[in-house]
Amino acid sequence: MSETAYAIAADIRSGQRRAVDVVGAALARIAERDTAINAFTAVVGEQALADAARVDAKIARGEEVGPLAGVPFAVKNLFDVAGLTTLAGSKILQDASPAVSDAFGVAALRRAGAVLVGALNMDEFACGITTENAHYGATRNPLALEHVAGGSSGGSAAAVAAGMVPLTLGTDTGGSIRVPAAMCGIWGLKPTFGRLSRSGVVPFSWSMDHIGPLAADLRDLALGYDVLQGRDVHDHAQADRAAAPVSHLLSGTASGLRVAMLGGWFFENASEDAIGVVTEAAKRIGVTRTVVLDRTDAARAAMNLIVMSEAGASQLPALRRRARDFDPMTRGRMLAGAMLPAAHISAAQRFRSWYRRQAEALFREVDVLIAPALPFPAIRIGQDSILLNGREVASRPCYPALTAPLSFIGLPVISMPVPRPGGLPLGIQIVARPFAEGDAFRVAAALKEI
Repeated sequence: MSETAYAIAADIRSGQRRAVDVVGAALARIAERDTAINAFTAVVGEQALADAARVDAKIARGEEVGPLAGVPFAVKNLFDVAGLTTLAGSKILQDASPAVSDAFGVAALRRAGAVLVGALNMDEFACGITTENAHYGATRNPLALEHVAGGSSGGSAAAVAAGMVPLTLGTDTGGSIRVPAAMCGIWGLKPTFGRLSRSGVVPFSWSMDHIGPLAADLRDLALGYDVLQGRDVHDHAQADRAAAPVSHLLSGTASGLRVAMLGGWFFENASEDAIGVVTEAAKRIGVTRTVVLDRTDAARAAMNLIVMSEAGASQLPALRRRARDFDPMTRGRMLAGAMLPAAHISAAQRFRSWYRRQAEALFREVDVLIAPALPFPAIRIGQDSILLNGREVASRPCYPALTAPLSFIGLPVISMPVPRPGGLPLGIQIVARPFAEGDAFRVAAALKEI
């Protein structure tokens, strides 16, 4: 793991270190390590060093440089970066013109003093869960190179886990931040739907896409989230909510919060080990209650219908012209989504409203829920099936089974890493009511300290 973003920025602001040296060291780590991992699809070394030099010049002049001064970061290649072609993991966009401006989230991190060093590998158009990309190769898990890093933000998780950068940006529709974060043993945040702007990000599902940070340290995750907040008139789905910083909550406790385990579907579709890490975490903070969200199987199915219909619609022109240029893992799902009957989507949307009301009623009784983030650890690259509770199942579809139902109704979720001596990590989802990210961070901080 690399140094924390928090510590790097403090050293640079105080003059103990220079941003150009920190960024230069990050570029050297990328050159040394990424050949084996394949997290990056582009490295902007010359530009990064120039940006770092500007940070140092501001400090020399006594100017404010922001809370992430000189911190190297990288972003999923779904985000627009001025001067780079936004690939979205695809072959189809390779020849597109470079972006003329940064995505809102990229610009926010730059304004906070962070220095962009590159763009990161992903599943094509975010339609995947393992970052086994047919065009740019699989991203390998830094903890075990023969295993997947997760997806679709696999490059974002692997770059942090390998110590190449301390902070990255990813997107999460059905688990694409939480799954790779848990697989790679780092922290990830999917905020409330509508909390953070998605402008300048290639859409997968416009009614369920989220952006969020990934980091090796909880304090860095909170700092990244705080910096990313802000109103953006270009994202019409963004909620009209004032910024709600969370960094100051990490030194407190979770006392007073009503916490319960989320059972039912979330235990039935997880291995004994995955359930065990949740029950152990609950024991550590004195949680004994288990609650259930009814018909979560239907929530997962309804979400798949909505997501793939929106994805298929957004890619319909390309599917008509260049279907053979899609990743085989993506093409069939996109085509099926484009042909779904409207009656099915209407029924799924009605069910979505019902499921949301059920969650709202549950959150009148509890403040925070904890559940497994992964049904089992990272599979091997190319592994199509696995034994889960005595049944052989298709491996990839199992991963979003525990994350997607929470995305379906836009709840904020932190993915907390759980190291396992002698094995690959698992993870815990810490779930709060909409726009109560601070409650999730308080529980995460309490679990981290015990």
